[in-house]
Amino acid sequence: MSDDGRTDPVLDCPAEETPDGQELITAAMRWHFSPRTGSPFWLERAATLDFDPLTDVKSFDDLRLFPNIVNELRDVRVEELIPRGLAPDDLYGVYESGGTTGAPKRVICTTDWMDRWLAFSQRHLDARGCPRGVNWLALMPDGPHIFGAALREGAKRSGGILFTVDMDPRWVKKCIAEGRGEDAARYADHLATQAGFLLETQDIGVMITTPPLLQRLAQDDRMVALINEKVRYIQWGGAHMDADTRHLFGTEVFPGVQLQGAYGSTMILGGSLERIDPPAEDVCVFDPFAPYISFSVIDPATGETVPYGERGQVVMNHVSKAMLLPNNLERDTAVRMRPPEGQMGDSVADVSPVATFDDQAVIEGVY
Repeated sequence: MSDDGRTDPVLDCPAEETPDGQELITAAMRWHFSPRTGSPFWLERAATLDFDPLTDVKSFDDLRLFPNIVNELRDVRVEELIPRGLAPDDLYGVYESGGTTGAPKRVICTTDWMDRWLAFSQRHLDARGCPRGVNWLALMPDGPHIFGAALREGAKRSGGILFTVDMDPRWVKKCIAEGRGEDAARYADHLATQAGFLLETQDIGVMITTPPLLQRLAQDDRMVALINEKVRYIQWGGAHMDADTRHLFGTEVFPGVQLQGAYGSTMILGGSLERIDPPAEDVCVFDPFAPYISFSVIDPATGETVPYGERGQVVMNHVSKAMLLPNNLERDTAVRMRPPEGQMGDSVADVSPVATFDDQAVIEGVY
């Protein structure tokens, strides 16, 4: 670390490089738990821990020592989350979760982190054959949602124009929770109509949307024809898609379009993309942006990791200079998969939501 404590060769390595996982964790502990650089939130929280992050947290498994603090992010002042070592212009923005299980949680995103996430995403898009220099259509939440900000940056950096449709996923979830399924369906139809205006009049080469909205578009022969005529790549995420639906989209509905899934969470400031070389069976495997983002799959009753090939609940970690969000039990279950060589933590497949989480019904809606 530099004399002023503001830079670190591991935390500040080039965005195109991948640091060693153990070195990243050690450097992040120094950053987040130093009085000069850590956030008020973590510095105050450190006094309540029954371990010392500076000496006891050195590996992926050690992240389990931390309590799951994400519910505290519903009401903490966002200023408390900003590391003291950051310069004022390092902050890219403040973003919120989708509010699936109650009041939304808030996280901060730095310019450095956005650069790293976009570099990771662009590597995968290029490897998948996603075209550059074409326009994007995003049927995804924007506003307080980090994915909208990332798509705006991603389209610009790939040489395209981003077209968007207004989407409020919380309203749809509220309609469903209150038994107003018809209102939710009308809202989804409204979103599909707005997308149709853009598909009919603009040159769209890439589309990013959710499985429920992709299903809505697939019910309209005109929209299907437009997508097959114009779109070369579809990325889906924000809700689960079963194997049969994915196979149908890829082979019959949009046979000439590249399909790739994305899986993530605001609580890890990003996520993972579908593995390009799948196993022999039709399984959609997600490899996280390790070591910054890592997964484990556990038995929620015991907290123990389930065997490979078995289903459990997903635990996510985010470790970077921007934020420390360890040991977060997510509202999803998944099958634990062997990771690529050298990846920290697990890969996951066949992701689906739990029925209830934190005593709240889990409602996906359109996102």
